[in-house]
Amino acid sequence: MIDFFQQHSTVFYTFIVLLGLSIGSFLNVVIYRLPLMLEKDWRSQCRDLLALDQPTEAPITLSTPASSCPHCQHKIRIWQNIPVISYLLLKGRCSQCQSPISIQYPLVELLTAALSLVIALRFGVSLQTVFGLILTWSLIAMSVIDLHKLILPDDITLPVLWLGLIISLLAVFTDPVSSIIGAVAGYLVLWSVYQLFKLLTGKEGMGYGDFKLLALFGAWFGWEQLPLVIILSSATGAVIGILMIALTKHQRDTPIPFGPYLALAGWISMVWGDQIISWYLAK
Repeated sequence: MIDFFQQHSTVFYTFIVLLGLSIGSFLNVVIYRLPLMLEKDWRSQCRDLLALDQPTEAPITLSTPASSCPHCQHKIRIWQNIPVISYLLLKGRCSQCQSPISIQYPLVELLTAALSLVIALRFGVSLQTVFGLILTWSLIAMSVIDLHKLILPDDITLPVLWLGLIISLLAVFTDPVSSIIGAVAGYLVLWSVYQLFKLLTGKEGMGYGDFKLLALFGAWFGWEQLPLVIILSSATGAVIGILMIALTKHQRDTPIPFGPYLALAGWISMVWGDQIISWYLAK
């Protein structure tokens, strides 16, 4: 199959786009259900600590129950679950109750397909593409969850961080020494900023999930890429934050998720980081 894809690049890129659309559909499930699963688990733990009886609740996982309309509980059929196409055919509404379907669903599917194609174009038929796709899909899920819930779930962040350390043994993006140093440095940099900000203001400037996400990028790409990730994410976050305050009713004290900006910066570092650093050093 590797030889076939190398000889037929058009087929390879088409496959990547279709795969991206399918994965995007699955990511929509993760984005919606994982926070519900975490909240249910947290409630259960709290009731255990308080020695309260556990209520009878329907189990929820990434695979059960079957997908349904959140308004009328109409079970979504297979033909109504085709990425992007079903949304267009249904005109963005439930076939049963005509309630609007969030535009987020096709947008996540299209974004996943587009970014997957960029990875394939950048790295070709290689291990870098395989792992680059895994990281890209994980970042999309984490970013949208953070936008909605202001959390970066450990259920995604930590396994992907460990995967970065493991693949450094294969030198996919960096070597083991740089990976280990990068993971430690990535966590400590933002942890130190957090502690300093809290000491000076008495407020918490970011969440621990942000520390883990930067550690993740250090594990995947090595400590050398961390300055680029920090600069890109900070600049993007500052610009968008200022625009939100200036152009909308967003309050200064209202938290702004930093995870999506870190994720974007880390993804750019993966795809073009070496070129950006080389260009800067050559100036």
